Amino acid sequence: MRMRLPAERPTEPPTGYKIAHPVLSQDGTRAGFTGVSLGGALPYGVLDDAACVYGRRHRPPARLCDCGFHCVHDATAAEALLCTTEYRRAVLLEVSVLGAYIRFERGFRYARQRVRTATVGPCDCGAGAAGLADAGWGRPGWRVLLPVCGSCARGRTSVSLAGFARLAGEGLRMARGAGAAAAPSGGLAVEDECGVPELAAEAALLQARLDWFQTQLARLGESGDQGGGQG
Repeated sequence: MRMRLPAERPTEPPTGYKIAHPVLSQDGTRAGFTGVSLGGALPYGVLDDAACVYGRRHRPPARLCDCGFHCVHDATAAEALLCTTEYRRAVLLEVSVLGAYIRFERGFRYARQRVRTATVGPCDCGAGAAGLADAGWGRPGWRVLLPVCGSCARGRTSVSLAGFARLAGEGLRMARGAGAAAAPSGGLAVEDECGVPELAAEAALLQARLDWFQTQLARLGESGDQGGGQG
C-alpha cells in the first residue's frame, strides 16, 4: 500500500527562512544565491525552480529523495546558523514557498521559491555593509560575495546592495541586519572617507604649508640674530 502525505491548500504561499551566499556571474550581468549545504553547487535566481542535485529525472521534492529547496519556519532558527564559523558571511533570506512542498516539523522542502528579502550582516571590520564584494572563492561562472563597507571594498570586484538587487531582479529587497550600522546603499564609496588620490593631495598641501612655516621660522631666526649683533 502506497502511503500518501496529507495535502494542503494554502490561500497564500507559506513563508520560510534560510541562509545562502550571494553570487555574481563572471560577466557581472546576473546575481543570485548559492546554498550552504546540499545544493551549494547549483546557484539559483530570485525566482527559480529546484533541480535534483543527484541528476535524477524526477520532479523535486521527491518523497524518497533529498532534492528541492529547503527552508525553516522560524527566522530565529535560520539566524542561529549565521553564528557558526563557516556561515558568518552568509546572508539571511526570506522566501515564499511556491509549487509542491513537503512540510516538516521545522521547515519545508519544496519545488519553487521566490526570494523576497536578503538581509546582510556587517563587514568583517565591524562597519555597516555598503555592498557586496568578491569573497575569494566561488562556483564555475559565479563569484561568491560577502558584505563589505566602502573602505574594505576598494580594489575588489564589488557591487552595491542596490546594484545587486537590480541585477537579481524580480523585486528583490536588500536589507541590513539589526546590528549593522547605517551605510550608503547607492554606491560603495563613503563620502566622508578619502581615497588614495585625495590623501595624496592632502599630504602635498600639508607639505607645502610645512615648507612655508619653516621658511618663516628661518626668516625670524635671521632677524633675531641681526638684532642681537646690533645691540
